[in-house]
Amino acid sequence: MTGKGRELADMMERRKVDILCVQETRWKGSKARSIGAGFKLFYHGVDSKRNGVGVVLKEEFVRNVMEVKRVSDRVMSLKLEFEGVMLNVVSGYAPQVGCELEEKERFWSELDEVMESIPTGERVVIGAYFNGHVGEGNTGDEEVMGKFGVKERNFEGQMVVDFAKRIDMAVVNSYFQKREEHRVTYKSGGRSTQVDYILCRRDNLKEISDCKVVVGESVARQHRMVVCRMTLMVCKKKKSKIEIEKKTKWWKLQKEECCEEFRQKLRQALGGQVVLPDDWETREKDLYRLARQRDRDGKDVQQVRVIKDRDGRVLTSEESVQRRWKEYFEELMNEENEREKRVEGVNSVEQKVKIRKDEVRKALKRMKSGKAVGPDDIPVEGDKGDEPYNEDMGKSSGS
Repeated sequence: MTGKGRELADMMERRKVDILCVQETRWKGSKARSIGAGFKLFYHGVDSKRNGVGVVLKEEFVRNVMEVKRVSDRVMSLKLEFEGVMLNVVSGYAPQVGCELEEKERFWSELDEVMESIPTGERVVIGAYFNGHVGEGNTGDEEVMGKFGVKERNFEGQMVVDFAKRIDMAVVNSYFQKREEHRVTYKSGGRSTQVDYILCRRDNLKEISDCKVVVGESVARQHRMVVCRMTLMVCKKKKSKIEIEKKTKWWKLQKEECCEEFRQKLRQALGGQVVLPDDWETREKDLYRLARQRDRDGKDVQQVRVIKDRDGRVLTSEESVQRRWKEYFEELMNEENEREKRVEGVNSVEQKVKIRKDEVRKALKRMKSGKAVGPDDIPVEGDKGDEPYNEDMGKSSGS
């Protein structure tokens, strides 16, 4: 990703790609940043020289992000919500063929961990550099892949197939008959292989209408981008009534009396000044505003619109969210805690406490008006009257 952010964004805009999984970013840190052309990158890396994964989103979908999980510099995921439908996008970067078996097993364990945390009813799309060849043909593996792979399967490719069987996923690339040029994802010199794959749940395979390799892009010299077209089946919600914004009647300024009234009110608002002040205070406010905007842009989740139920499933409808809040507060307010046992043998001392009138008056003056009433249903304003204070009732005689 070093020096390629804008180039990548331009390619996504040109190819009309909304979501892109990237691997081997070589960016250290766990942040989100804009890369230009209306795209934002969520990334995670621990070393600026190797590994690193990320997911690039079109800006209009940034507000749909519900959760970001950064498991390691090889696995991360985003959860997005589209009209009640949850879509989990997972970016993975498997170790190379020559790496230790322990490192490979750790990668698959992390990927399993992510999949186990996603409820079965939610969509999942995995875009990963698996460093394996699933091979051409699907004899014995018809439930997880099609016939249109490349060359022969190797050990790493078998791990991809076993993973798909284990979690009931499908290798999307292999289901679409394309020319070999549009199936090869890695090309260098005389080598042509297929090591990058898109996976989805088998039940949602019907939502994907096409999948192929894009030829002719030079963002990555050896790797080619794999793209698929997915249409989410969402339930349409009733449109709420939108309040019509009142228009400013600028045409009234053509009348002299209205124009003069406008000038006077504008001068009052500016404190008698004719033009807006251009001093350090104004520039300082702009600096704070820009700093706050930059801080918001760097956050993963822009707004919290949904919550989870007891089992960790995300609730999206207004009714279910309200019901969950009700359950939460009912449990919170009615939970019985262990009472502290009193030490036996302690003598209680009875003592009368007298409150003076001036103390009550001072306390009443400090109390703010407009607050909620207490158990007696009498507002503070009722106790702040000018009537003489009644010591027996603790209130004014007129109350």
